[in-house]
Amino acid sequence: MPASRSSMPGSTPTARRRQPDAASAATMVALTERTTIPFPADQVWPLLSEPALVASCIPGAQLAPDQGDGLWRGSIRVKFGPTVAVFRGEASLTFDHTARTCTIEGRGIDGRGASRALASGLVKASGSDVTELAIDGSFTVSGPLETFANAGGVHVARALLAEFAANMAKLVVERRVAVPPVDAAPLASPPPVAAPSSTPAASELSASSLLWRAFLSWLRDLFGKKENPR
Repeated sequence: MPASRSSMPGSTPTARRRQPDAASAATMVALTERTTIPFPADQVWPLLSEPALVASCIPGAQLAPDQGDGLWRGSIRVKFGPTVAVFRGEASLTFDHTARTCTIEGRGIDGRGASRALASGLVKASGSDVTELAIDGSFTVSGPLETFANAGGVHVARALLAEFAANMAKLVVERRVAVPPVDAAPLASPPPVAAPSSTPAASELSASSLLWRAFLSWLRDLFGKKENPR
């Protein structure tokens, strides 16, 4: 099956849209993460390839209406104590449904325009009983958040990915419950199919909660390296 193009919230445009950006001069941070979703990949992938459903599993994320230009635009609200910051982004995705992969090119900016980010990567779903979600890519951040992103961005991404995977698993369960058994008695008319929910998992992403999980991730990595010296 030929690859298809689409996009996702919180990320950025393809090379055809990419312009020189201050983030291009920032340090490139590699991102290699793995997580699991306790359902077969053939059940999870159809949901992963729907940007609206993906956005609904990211706390604080909102997807803007499709403008028909091959890009998906969105925002994510992050709560820092009493303050709420809004980060906006756009992304282009290329799906290969046969291989169950998605190539992402993304760009983001905070609400004040002080920090900018570029990201690219490959997402792959595999597994017959349990889905292994693999993400391999890189990102750069320029501006006030650059130092923090370079030092802790990977751990924040890991914590956010774990929360996303948990929400995606809940979504799979909801969809499985909504689908009647194959051997059920035929109905006079097929049941209505629920429209994809665009409601985010939470109105804001709690920065304090996310940073705490990121800190725990950093500690696990730190002590893991000490226990297994090269």
